[in-house]
Amino acid sequence: MKIALLGYGKMGISVEQIALNRGHSITEKVSSKSGNINLTNVDVAIDFSIPSAAVDNLKQCFNKGIPIVSGTTGWLEYYDEIVRLCKEKDAALLYASNFSLGVNIFFEINKKLSQLISQFPDYKVSLVETHHTQKIDAPSGTAITLAEQIMAHSKYDKWSLETDKGDSTIPINAKRINQVPGTHNVNYSSNIDSIQISHTAHSREGFALGAVLAAEWLQGKTGVFTMKDVLNIG
Repeated sequence: MKIALLGYGKMGISVEQIALNRGHSITEKVSSKSGNINLTNVDVAIDFSIPSAAVDNLKQCFNKGIPIVSGTTGWLEYYDEIVRLCKEKDAALLYASNFSLGVNIFFEINKKLSQLISQFPDYKVSLVETHHTQKIDAPSGTAITLAEQIMAHSKYDKWSLETDKGDSTIPINAKRINQVPGTHNVNYSSNIDSIQISHTAHSREGFALGAVLAAEWLQGKTGVFTMKDVLNIG
């Protein structure tokens, strides 16, 4: 499989190492900044760029008929537009806020817990996410996914980085600490007790492997997919 790496930071380098170990080749590498991409010798693109470049990268791949795996977060205000364009072009997109197998299992646990606890209003939910200092967006895409799952099964209708925004808002605490790949905690607390679930990444390797597996899976397909499709979970 010939891969274009769109965004060649730490994640891009990790993806490259995993892809080469799995027998693939890297035929195009571009920086995080947007620009014309040479897609003439590419089977699939993997995007870990920056929010300001991601939308243009997606459009270029759709126009060239190149399936794209996107792990860039912070651009989702354009998601509906991108989905429409993907379908119009009969293209292929697989977006995930997190490609880790463990995180995607964690998503399913979070969803189930939010369903179970929704009938007990004394429990108040809060989220904490911790990442390395180079991470641009806050909160993380993974934290937003966790919050949206809870909102779908509870009284909460929004999330906020501010801690005191009312009973219908999920507070998210975004911490930036050097050399932390990613930790997410979901906390439910009442006057009687507390329940907490958490996921801690030990390295970027799990994210990179998931992205390459997603790219392998996406070959020959058209449409809009998620890691749940790749992993056949949920």
